[in-house]
Amino acid sequence: MKLQEKLALFGRQGKALLATNFYNFETLSGILQAAKAKDRPIILQLSESSLHYLGVEVAFAMAKAALKSYGVEGWVHLDHGGSIEMAKRCLDAGFDSVMIDASEKSFDENIKVTSAVVKYAEGYEANVEAELGYVAKLGQVQQTYQFTQPAEAKRFVEATGVNALAIAIGSAHGFYKETPKLQLDLLSDIHKATNASLVLHGGSGIPDDQLQQAIAKGISKVNLATETKNIFMKTLQKTLADNEEIDLRKVFPLATSSVVNLIAEKLSIITP
Repeated sequence: MKLQEKLALFGRQGKALLATNFYNFETLSGILQAAKAKDRPIILQLSESSLHYLGVEVAFAMAKAALKSYGVEGWVHLDHGGSIEMAKRCLDAGFDSVMIDASEKSFDENIKVTSAVVKYAEGYEANVEAELGYVAKLGQVQQTYQFTQPAEAKRFVEATGVNALAIAIGSAHGFYKETPKLQLDLLSDIHKATNASLVLHGGSGIPDDQLQQAIAKGISKVNLATETKNIFMKTLQKTLADNEEIDLRKVFPLATSSVVNLIAEKLSIITP
């Protein structure tokens, strides 16, 4: 099943897919071990930084091979593609889905850029995600007055034909300095205004009850990144403290296990 079909199905069922970034084989393995144990589908995401680190073709081949090896239903997705060129490169490599993020451009320019990617993706029957509104990125301050508005969401989706839309309803990328408060009534209004699959970015640190309420009100994809790399690195740092072991095959498994536990917990919350 194509990702856009799965997202639409889950949306009708009041469920959501977990989409989590991986950064190396160890985090990829941890994610898939959890998905297999929970018997849940998963979206494997790669940011541009990870693609520059791993290489587009290598990262994609590794993810696809791992999905097959672990026997998990899943899709490979470009997270926050910053250019039409990067989106095209990932689609050419075989990605199931790409996000084109022109959210910091004007509304009309966002439509123009997103439409170009949607048109190119049609040849691959691939899922396309865009972003509308202001979801603060790492180091940025959340600005409440730039929440996604229902009328604009409707107009944007109709103009671009995009499959999925990441919306700004109070979440932010990275860890939160204070407990976030999602605008759930606004989410409901956006959901009523458009038939696009709605995406929640900045899933790390959002309280469980708010995540579940957001899914019930229309979110069908929840992104997770910061918590995954944080728990992997914190566990690795703790393991290496006062440790003279040089065999990475002995020290990485503990960090991988921490990712397994995290993703299994998130899957239980998001797709119980």
